[in-house]
Formats: sequence, structure tokens, C-alpha cells
Amino acid sequence: MLKIGAMAIDSPVVQAALSGYSDLAMRRVARLHGAGFALNEVVLDEIVLRPGKKQRAISRVAADDHPVGGQLMGAEPAGFARAAQELVEAGYDCVDINFGCPVRKVLGRCRGGYLLSQPEKALEIVRAVHEAVAGRCPTMVKLRRGMDETAASERNVFKIMDGAFSLGIDAVTVHGRTVRQRYSGPSDWEFLARVKKHVGDHIVLGSGDLFTPEDVVRMMEHTGVDGVTLARGCIGNPWLFADCRALLAGRPLPPPPTVSEQGLTIGRHYEWLIELYGHHRAGRIMRKFGIKYSELHPYGPEVREAFIKVKKPEEVGALLAEWYDPAGNWPESKRKTGPGDLIAAGAGL
Repeated sequence: MLKIGAMAIDSPVVQAALSGYSDLAMRRVARLHGAGFALNEVVLDEIVLRPGKKQRAISRVAADDHPVGGQLMGAEPAGFARAAQELVEAGYDCVDINFGCPVRKVLGRCRGGYLLSQPEKALEIVRAVHEAVAGRCPTMVKLRRGMDETAASERNVFKIMDGAFSLGIDAVTVHGRTVRQRYSGPSDWEFLARVKKHVGDHIVLGSGDLFTPEDVVRMMEHTGVDGVTLARGCIGNPWLFADCRALLAGRPLPPPPTVSEQGLTIGRHYEWLIELYGHHRAGRIMRKFGIKYSELHPYGPEVREAFIKVKKPEEVGALLAEWYDPAGNWPESKRKTGPGDLIAAGAGL
């Protein structure tokens, strides 16, 4: 059990906010396989406040999509505060402030990870958001280990973290890489351990290099964090949530999903994408997810190529019929043992 403010979550393993991925369809798939809490894809405050199709899609919270967190990114306290209010009114159960995005375009616009270099401005944003939604939902902050490897950068992170908790923030998520690292090099779990020791009873979620259930258990045991967020590791592998539940409860791992079980999940995912976006756009979106799903298939390289070649919506159904036929005599499925194709999972963003 994980508690963030008044929000009780029945698993400490959370689906992270994934830009371009964690829409309602992906969150539903994650919940189907054991995610107790999921975050929407990070969204700019100005998009939340701007009427239009994108704003309506982001603001869509379904009855089966709870508890759900809305992660915001921006540059100014006032915009953050108004957008946070909009998310709560749309039905989000929690507001998460992104101070961790390492994308160059984002940094150049003084958003995301850039704010780790501006602790005073960051805390103005935290104060504005917390005051805007106080008493209505919990608030969280997403951080990285610093802008870079310098001691001054690390001090800024602790200043923001301590200030955020003093202002009433309910939890922080900390990624063990710096902004400059982006996704290269290992995530520094020793830093996560120091963070948890420093903040005591405050809630800390750990992030970085979590691709297997064993990774999750090791992080929680080694660092003492209260929970974890699965990011790239759960794209195309929602079964990771159930695997984590089993290991954390001291149970043996369930067997890898059969080809038939994989096909059922992919089919459900595709149906939910169609519901959200219509057939044409759903087919394009399914292609990037399919590349990741293919890594569990016993004929992974061939299935990957088949997904890459998908051009029309009807080709998704044909692909599923050919490669995920429940009557087929398939070899045993694979279990993920590492990150797989990180470019397909957004590492190049």
C-alpha cells in the first residue's frame, strides 16, 4: 500500500508520465495488468488552458481511470496554477509538477529540468500549484539528480525538495540521472538512497533503470524509496506490473504471457486507441506500441518488422490474426530481461 496525501494506492508500482505514450488507452492497459496508479503524459500548462482537440483529449478522465495523476510542465507560476485547477476540475486525482524533463527544446524554453537550476522560481511554482488545489487533491514534484554532476546542482535539488515538502507537497519522484545525462549512463541509486534518508517519512518514488521486476525489488530494498515509477520499461510490457506485485508480495513470478494472451492485450489496446482517436490515427499510434510489444513474442524480429510496415488501420487486424493466432503452435514466449529497443521507447526524444 502506498499513500500520497489522502490518495491510497494498492501497489507501490506506478505508471510514469510518458510523453507521447501514457494516454488513456495505455493507462487502461497498465491498470488491466496491475498498475494501481497512473500518470497522464506530461502536458504544457498552456495546452491545458487552450480550447481545442488536444486540450479535450488530455482533459478526458474515464470512470475506469482512477486514481490518475496529471503531470504539468511550464515556466510561470500563474500558468501552472490555473492549469492545475483545470486538471482537478476535469477529474484528475493528483497534480504532478515536472522539473525533470531533459529534452533540449524544453530546456531552451525554461521548462522541465531547466527549473532545477532556478530553485527560487521552482518553489514559486510549487507554492502556486499547491495553493491552487490545496484540500482538493495531493500534489507531487518530479525531479532529477541535478542539472549536472556539480555539487552546486545537487544542492539546488535538495533545496527544491526541502522547500516543496515545507510548502505541503505530498510526494516527490526522483530520477537518478542528471538532466545533462538525459538517458545515458546508469541511474544513480545511491543518490536515491541519500534522498530517502534525508527526507525521512516524506514519500519518495524512485525512477531510472527499471526494466524487470527484479530491478524494482532491488531499487526498493537498496534505496528505501516508498515506491517506484515504471517508464520506458512498461511500454509494450504491461505484464511488468503484475510481475512486480508478485515479487514484492513474496510470490513466484507468473509465467510470461503466451502469444494468445499478448494478442488479447494488444487487441484491447488497439480498441481503446480507436475509441480515443478513430481508426486512421489509432493505426499509426499502434505501430510504435507494437514495436515494443513484439519484444515478448517468440518471433520478435519478424513481428517487429510487421508492425513497422503497418500503413493502414486494417493492417493491424491482419497482423494480429497472423502473428497472434490463439490456435497457432507457438514456441514459449520470452520474458523481458532488459531495456530492449530504447529508441522505440522514446529514449531519443
